[in-house]
Amino acid sequence: MSADGDWKVTMNTPMGAQQLDVSIKTSGSTFTGTAKSGQLGEQQIEGVVHGDTLKWETKITSPMPMTLGFSAKVEGDSMNGAVSLGSFGNAPLTGVRA
Repeated sequence: MSADGDWKVTMNTPMGAQQLDVSIKTSGSTFTGTAKSGQLGEQQIEGVVHGDTLKWETKITSPMPMTLGFSAKVEGDSMNGAVSLGSFGNAPLTGVRA
């Protein structure tokens, strides 16, 4: 699995679809990168690689403070998974290589 590169990710949240531009650089069982969106701004991310699955957390302050937990399975030029929205449950996410 090679997740390295740029991704267009869509999260289908209770507040509607949210778009993220995600850049990923793997190194063994970890990865680093950035996640950018109009609403959330740009954040540095780092996470773990479990086989073909990426997992990471990020803290947001808008529309309210919470920690988002991401899990995405990468298959070729696509990814599918979910994001934990704290007390708002989970939202599906999809992504395509940019």
